Amino acid sequence: MLHLGRLRTLREVADRGTIAAAADALHLTPSAVSQQLSALEREVGHRLVQPDGRTVRLTPVAEVLVRRADGIFAEVQQLHAEVAAHAAGEHARLQVGAFATAITSLIAPAATALRASSPGLELRVTMVEAPDAFAGLGRQELDLVISMEAPGAPTHDDPRFAREELLTDVLDLVVPADHPLAAHASVELAAASAEAWVVPPVGWTCEQVVLGGCHAAGFTPRVAHRSADWTAVTALVAAGLGVALVPRLARLGVAPGAVVIPLEGQPPARHLFAACRRGHQDAPAVRRVITALHAAAAAAAAAGAGRAVVRV
Repeated sequence: MLHLGRLRTLREVADRGTIAAAADALHLTPSAVSQQLSALEREVGHRLVQPDGRTVRLTPVAEVLVRRADGIFAEVQQLHAEVAAHAAGEHARLQVGAFATAITSLIAPAATALRASSPGLELRVTMVEAPDAFAGLGRQELDLVISMEAPGAPTHDDPRFAREELLTDVLDLVVPADHPLAAHASVELAAASAEAWVVPPVGWTCEQVVLGGCHAAGFTPRVAHRSADWTAVTALVAAGLGVALVPRLARLGVAPGAVVIPLEGQPPARHLFAACRRGHQDAPAVRRVITALHAAAAAAAAAGAGRAVVRV
């Protein structure tokens, strides 16, 4: 019999490349990781890892185990889902992770609806960005996350995670109220190519969406300011310090003195999805939360589609 916890440790070592990195991801000491690998080697009767400079190299036997591990974990999750289905899942606690605007616009409305329809379902919400969100799913610290499409996001056929699309969150241009573009009902993004820009922090997924949209419009933005808070972003714009692209889910925080203008053509957008461990998507509690998120996403999309130019 293989110990699933030890198999998961081997999977983490394969992903991270070193004992120390795997230990950090699993919140264990390197010694504990080494002990788990040694115990797994005794279970299978074969050597699993070998030193390779500063990293470790998997043996052929270990590669077989890792190759089958994701399928095993998915089967275990499916077993849990089937047991939960028989138990009706009336009482459950789910750890849910998402970035800030998804918490405000999707999770909070979904939680409100669930309090009425499923009072025994308890949500514990954590603000987390990719890739940490998916690492938390893999370590079973999170049960469900909302993230957006970006390099490194799990694909639809990922053996570890199941995902469902929720919402396409369009970005609009935000300019100061006295800006020449402020009088336009809509503009091309390239019209703001010469401006100073306020963008999200380096490496954030939203930064990639903003920069990708500008590059698609034929220019590289001249970044003058950065902020992780959309209210702060629009406050800097209102102060005349630059322009910005702001997703419609974040529009409630537009600062006074800023003007929001829809973009012509194919505007940049954030493609939001929910993800959980594969095999867990049919657990009754998870399914109820995902259903509530779909309803919240539909309401948010309808509200966003109806928004015109906003001057505040």
